[in-house]
Amino acid sequence: MLVYEMKLQGTEFQYSRLDQAIRTGRFVRNSIIKAWIDGQVKSRNDAYAYCKLLSDNPEFPWVGKLNSMARQAQAERAWASIERFYKNCRQKIPGRKGFPKFKKYQVRASVEYKTSGWKLSDDRRYLTFSDKFQAGKFKLWGSRDLHFYQLKQIKRVRVIRRHDGYYAQFLIDHDREEKKELTNKQTGLDVGLNYFYTDSFGSKVDNPRFLRKDERQIRKLQRRLSRTKKGSQNRKKARNRLGRAHLLVSRRRNDWVCKLAQHVIGSNDLVAIENLRIRNLVKNHHLAKSINDAAWHRFREWLEYFGRVYGVPVVTVEPAYTSVHCSNCGEKVVKTLSTRTHKCGRCGYTADRDENAAINILKSALKQLAKRNGSEMDLTD
Repeated sequence: MLVYEMKLQGTEFQYSRLDQAIRTGRFVRNSIIKAWIDGQVKSRNDAYAYCKLLSDNPEFPWVGKLNSMARQAQAERAWASIERFYKNCRQKIPGRKGFPKFKKYQVRASVEYKTSGWKLSDDRRYLTFSDKFQAGKFKLWGSRDLHFYQLKQIKRVRVIRRHDGYYAQFLIDHDREEKKELTNKQTGLDVGLNYFYTDSFGSKVDNPRFLRKDERQIRKLQRRLSRTKKGSQNRKKARNRLGRAHLLVSRRRNDWVCKLAQHVIGSNDLVAIENLRIRNLVKNHHLAKSINDAAWHRFREWLEYFGRVYGVPVVTVEPAYTSVHCSNCGEKVVKTLSTRTHKCGRCGYTADRDENAAINILKSALKQLAKRNGSEMDLTD
C-alpha cells in the first residue's frame, strides 16, 4: 500500500467546509465510543449500524451531510481503539490498558473517504468532494504523479488538517518493488545519542539534533503564546506559528531518517538492529527529549519499509548484553555508561563501545537466521 500526499489549494469557505466534515467525523467517532460504554455497540457491525442511526436522527442533521463511507471509516477508527483495549486486557499488559477516550478538538485532525464522496479530474490535478458539505474542487500541489495508477487502485482519500494547511493523502493499492545489486556486505547498527548510529565496520553517523537546534526559537514562540489572551485572534496566530515551527522540525527529521535508511538498505545485503522499547527508555526524564529527537523508531520503520521494497532482510535482536559481551571472545565485560571504550581483560580486544555492540548485534542476527532456517528445514523433512 502506497500513500501519496498532496496539498489542497482552495478558498477560506472551502476550508471551513472541510473543518465541518472533520468535526462531524470526530462527532461520529465519539458517539460510537459513548454507545459502546453504554452497551449499545458490541461489535464492528453494531458500530456500522450506529452510524446509520446517527444520520437518521433529526437531532443531528449535520451527520447526514458526511458521506456514508466516511462515517464508516470513523466507525472503524472507533472500533480499532476498542479492539486495542480488549487486546491489551487479554495480554495483561502492565500499566494502563488504553481505555478508549473521546477525541477533542486539535489542529491536526483528519477525515477519511473510501471509494465515494470524492472525484479526481482527468488530468489528476484537481480533487472534488461531492458529499453534502459541498467543499467543491481543490487544486492539488505535489510532486507525485497519479497517472501511473488506475482510479480503482485508490482505495481511500484522507483529508488532513495541519498548522500550515490542508492535505490529501491517497492510499493506493500497489506493492512497490525495486531491484538492487548485491554488495556482499552485512552490517549491524547500534543507535545512540552521541552518534545517531555506529555500524559493525566502525563507521559513525552524527546525530543531527533537529529539535535542539531550533529549541531556542520554539521557546520564544511558546512564551509569546503564553502571553496572549485565551480565545483571541492573536492567540490563534501565535499557536499557528508555534505549530509550524514544530512541523518544520518533524519534517526535517523524517526526511533525514528516510534518506539515511534508504542509503543503509542500498549499501548492504542484511541489516541488523536492536529491538528497543522506546516507551521504556523515555521514562528517563534526563534523556527523554534527546531520545525522542533522535527518532530511532522512525528510522527502524523506514529500514523495514525499504527492506521490503529492495528485498533486504532487516533482523531485530534483543538489546540485552550487546554492549557488555566482548565481540571477539564472548567474555562479559561490565561497563558504565560513561565508559566509551571496550577493553577485554581476557583476549585483550580493544574497540569503541558502540562498534563492539554493533558487531554483537550482527552476530545475534545471523544466529537468529541460522536457527530460523534450521527449524524450517526440520519441518520440511
